Amino acid sequence: MTLPPQPASSPSTKRGPSTWTAGTLIYTSGGLIALYAWLLWGDFAWQLKERTGPIVQVMLGKYGASDLYTALFMISGPAVISMTLGPVVGIWSDRYRSKRGRRIPFLLATTPIAGLGLMGVGLSPWIGTEVHRIMTGGGDPASLQATILIVMAVFWTIFEIATVTANTVFGGLINDVVPRELIGRFFGLFRVVSLGVGIALYTNVVGHSKTHAPEILIALSALYTVGFTMMCLKVKEGDYPAPASAPGGPGFDFTGALKSFVRCCFSSPYYLRVFLFMALAVTSFIPVNLYMVFAAGHFGLSLDQYGKYMSVVFACSLLTAYPLGCLVDRFHATRVGLGCLALYALLMAAGFFVVRGPVSFGVMLISHGVVSACYNTGVSALGQLLFPRDSFAQFAAAGVFIASLASVVLSPLVGLLLDILGRDYRYAFGFSGLLALAALLAGASMYKRFRALGGPAAYQAPPEP
Repeated sequence: MTLPPQPASSPSTKRGPSTWTAGTLIYTSGGLIALYAWLLWGDFAWQLKERTGPIVQVMLGKYGASDLYTALFMISGPAVISMTLGPVVGIWSDRYRSKRGRRIPFLLATTPIAGLGLMGVGLSPWIGTEVHRIMTGGGDPASLQATILIVMAVFWTIFEIATVTANTVFGGLINDVVPRELIGRFFGLFRVVSLGVGIALYTNVVGHSKTHAPEILIALSALYTVGFTMMCLKVKEGDYPAPASAPGGPGFDFTGALKSFVRCCFSSPYYLRVFLFMALAVTSFIPVNLYMVFAAGHFGLSLDQYGKYMSVVFACSLLTAYPLGCLVDRFHATRVGLGCLALYALLMAAGFFVVRGPVSFGVMLISHGVVSACYNTGVSALGQLLFPRDSFAQFAAAGVFIASLASVVLSPLVGLLLDILGRDYRYAFGFSGLLALAALLAGASMYKRFRALGGPAAYQAPPEP
């Protein structure tokens, strides 16, 4: 007997003991396993790219970047790209239709661009040296480091443009193809892959960054490009209802679409609460995440020791990832996320007072890493659970816009304050604790309205205005 297709906007349902649906997609147990395998393989490749931050930071430190420049390079610049590009990509992807679907074409197009951008960052010392030789005739060695940093920034910008586009769409792909009832456990498996990659890189690779960062980045860019492309070619999307108008199609008004995006995403007080909570929570991790490579040396840890500590973080987080995914399916992402964030705020406040040397720093580094990872696992499916399904990418992009705006403001401010405070990295823990407390207050307001809309058992996303 043939199962009837479901509208793409309908929630996923279980259609028997071994059959699941997501929109018009129907999976047997074997089909679901194959879907998970390819998506997890794609996430493995994706995480090879995402975990390059510490390696790039080591390169920045090698060529004399200040804390303020590091914040602008690693956080504020990419955040500005997210603010400007994310909404456009979200609108385009939600309305796009092709034989390969509305998400895969964007991922296929941006994967090689991201790979080339990351490879360019790795090649920046050689490219920068050659550019410097041509521009100065080989003289002015004092400006060589500045030239290399500029070249790194150019390639990092290319990398981030492609990454922002893909990140906006990748979450939409998962939203479209994974059965809703399994979304928490699925993201738990995603986190297992992510943390496994982190363990491998921090145990075996990061310690070699001072001497072999370019080679490492080149190799990771190649692995990402090949691996993620394989996933794009193997995962299939279902059918979607035709949009009222599509980018490039007759009658499509992109300016009008942007106005509609602003009205739909930012006129609802409830969604504004969701965006504010997510933004403050994400930024609360930035002060510690961004400067811990530098702080390790400040408190007496070698880069190799730092890598080993981070491996412990990833190992502990890996063990909790799938159980947390099960908790999300049982208790909801809002509850799990708020609980983790409360614990994080307390730990970071303590960190400001207790960190004095390598041992206390190592304890707080592990505490920060494990609890922030638990939060990230717990809220991985938050957007999928709270945002309207048909226009998910637009609402996800709106959330990224608010988070990016917060990052643009807060990241350079934290970097500037740390420069003023003599790079006393205890303050990074204090800043993170204060931001986590602000996120908790925003989250409490969001949760109150979430309960009024049905809560974990009967939530219905508010209709678009």
